[in-house]
Amino acid sequence: MSSPGDDRWIRLDGTANTRDLGGLPTVDGGRTIPGRILRSDNLQTLTADDVRRLTGELGLRQVIDLRTTAEILLEGRGPLRDVPEVQHRHFTLLPERGHHTDVFAVEEDDAPLDLQAGWTESLLPRQVAEHDEVEPPAVRSYLGYLGQRGDNVVAALRAIAHGGPGASVVHCAAGKDRTGVVCALSLAVAGVPHEEIVADYAMTAEVIDGVVARLAASSTYAEDMDTRDIASHTPRAETMDRVLTLLDERFGGPLGWLTTHGFGPDEQAALRARLRD
Repeated sequence: MSSPGDDRWIRLDGTANTRDLGGLPTVDGGRTIPGRILRSDNLQTLTADDVRRLTGELGLRQVIDLRTTAEILLEGRGPLRDVPEVQHRHFTLLPERGHHTDVFAVEEDDAPLDLQAGWTESLLPRQVAEHDEVEPPAVRSYLGYLGQRGDNVVAALRAIAHGGPGASVVHCAAGKDRTGVVCALSLAVAGVPHEEIVADYAMTAEVIDGVVARLAASSTYAEDMDTRDIASHTPRAETMDRVLTLLDERFGGPLGWLTTHGFGPDEQAALRARLRD
C-alpha cells in the first residue's frame, strides 16, 4: 500500500485539503496519472496566487461542486468563478427542495428562503434504509448519498468523465465526506484497489485541524464546528472500508453499483481514461 505521506498534497493558501488523485497504484500494475482529477475542501477563499497556480500550472478547467444550493448561496461567488475558461457544475448530494444542476442557475435564482436565519430548512429529511440503521452514522450518511442522490453521484462522475482536456477538481465544504464518496468511486473505476481507496480517504485526517479552522471562520459552518469536537470531524479508514465492503456485498463492487445506476461500461471506460490513459 502507498504511504499516506506520499506528497500528493497541493499546498494552497486558501484551502487546507487539496490533493491530486494521481500516483495511486492500480490492480494491473499501473498508476493513476497526476493532473487529471483533484479533490479539495471549499474553494471560496482561494488567493489570486492560488487561482493562477490552479489554472496555469495545474491546468484546472472544471469545478465539480457537491455542496447544497443553500451553501453556495450563503458562501457567494468564489474567485474561480471569475475565470472564463473554468466550467462550474453543481451536483448536491443531499436531498433538498427545488432542483438545480448548474451553479450559474443557482446564482441567478431569487432564493425564497431566509437562508441566513436557517439555511438547513432547504434540506429534506434524509431517509435511512431499515437494513442500514445499524451502521455507524458516517456510513449511513455515505449510503444516503448513494441511495437518495445516486442520480447526482452519477452526474458528477459523468461530468468528470466528459470534462474534456484539463484538470477537474471535486469539492464540497470539508473535502472529506461528499467528495470522499465521489472520489472513491472514481478511483474504483480507474482500477485502484480497495485498500488504496481507503488510504486516500483517510489522508484528510492529516489536515483536519486546518479544515475545521477554515470552516469555523465561515458563518455558514461555524455553529457545526463549535458544537462538535475535532474527533467527530476526523475521517476514519473503517468508514470508507465499510462502505466499499457493502458495495461489494450488494452490487459486486462499486462498478456494479454504477452500472445499476446507469453509468455503464462505456462511461466507466471514459472515466477510467481520464485517470489512466
